[in-house]
Amino acid sequence: MLYNILPHAYDRTDLSTFKAKYVWFKGDMVPWEEAKIHVLTHAFNYGSAAFEGIRAYASGDEMLIFRLRDHLSRLFKSCKLYGIEIPFSFEEIHTACVRIVGVNEFHEPVYIRPIVYVAGVGIGIGFLGHPVEVTIAAVPFSGYFGGARGIDAMVSSWRKPPEQSLPPMAKITGHYSNSVLAKMEALKNGYGEAILLDINGRVSEGTAENIFLVRNGVLSTPPVSNGILEGITRDTVIKIARDEGIEVQEREIARSELYTCDEAFFVGTAAEVTYLKSVDRKMIGDGNQGQITKRIATLYQRAVMGKLSGHEDWVTPVYSTDSRRTKKEKLEEVSRG
Repeated sequence: MLYNILPHAYDRTDLSTFKAKYVWFKGDMVPWEEAKIHVLTHAFNYGSAAFEGIRAYASGDEMLIFRLRDHLSRLFKSCKLYGIEIPFSFEEIHTACVRIVGVNEFHEPVYIRPIVYVAGVGIGIGFLGHPVEVTIAAVPFSGYFGGARGIDAMVSSWRKPPEQSLPPMAKITGHYSNSVLAKMEALKNGYGEAILLDINGRVSEGTAENIFLVRNGVLSTPPVSNGILEGITRDTVIKIARDEGIEVQEREIARSELYTCDEAFFVGTAAEVTYLKSVDRKMIGDGNQGQITKRIATLYQRAVMGKLSGHEDWVTPVYSTDSRRTKKEKLEEVSRG
């Protein structure tokens, strides 16, 4: 059965709200407008930067950052793979991620973006001896797919590069040129997202999400060997599902399974848990959110709010962590920056 795609406002971000007061830049809090780099910075020219995408959620007067330590652990591993030496300790960056939310006085959903980048200025691919800097920005962020409840996806004509070319376990800015090609192809063809296959034609992932399928009550997701980024949200969903007694298989997935599965959904820090309505205009199930997907999505929302039993330590509070620092002290910290 073919599924007729309706136009959606996919990937539309309201740029008027995409701003904050301060950015953590090279170890100091600076006004948003002053966080700048040179146009010949190595990372800007050659993609030599590692980054993370982290969400914080409002809970009453508190802000809760979800799986902050796990995200930062992956950030450090990405840098290790590329030989990028971070000039700050793990705890310093952890503290900065908490403080960037607090200093901006957020009380709404927020996206936190730490970037470790090769900061040398000049022409040339190698970066031996180049300085490395870190910046952390945080901005209001309500949703990734423009408020769409479900997504129409296509299988991209572009493939994920093999590990012999790029290490998929490293979250590096330059790697995302592959995702940009696939995403733009999808948007220009009226789809909300693309699904990339690996070099052997097996299902890999979305442009910025991992993917799960449901067949006969069993949850399946591609393994690391299929060129995926080892997602934090993917790990969260696997743990949640197994806690609930849902069987989870990390296995190779054939393209045809995208069309014959009972349910399918993307997961990611930005996407959270977003169900697929169709793939290549072929409806998945009845085109609505499936029961297992709905169950996982509900549990995920409890997890990010620190309300999932056994996983309360997944969240890091912002204002109670920072409670001993008065507002005056925070402003003095900013002025010193």
